[in-house]
Amino acid sequence: MARSSRYLVVCLKNDGYGVSLERRKIYVAIPDASASKHGLLRVLDESGDDYFYPSEYFASVELPTSVRRAVLTAA
Repeated sequence: MARSSRYLVVCLKNDGYGVSLERRKIYVAIPDASASKHGLLRVLDESGDDYFYPSEYFASVELPTSVRRAVLTAA
């Protein structure tokens, strides 16, 4: 998958996923139409792997281009 298709989300809630997700942390999300149909979001979590989480646990964030690029490069 192209790196440019990834986008950034902030974790608002981590109930049941305290080890995998940190509230108020920015994560990289990967578009997944099938997961979206089921109310899930594909996220690169603390393990460095992508897993499905409830989409209501996250909100999309818009950052300046240079900051977005830096965050995606570090991920």
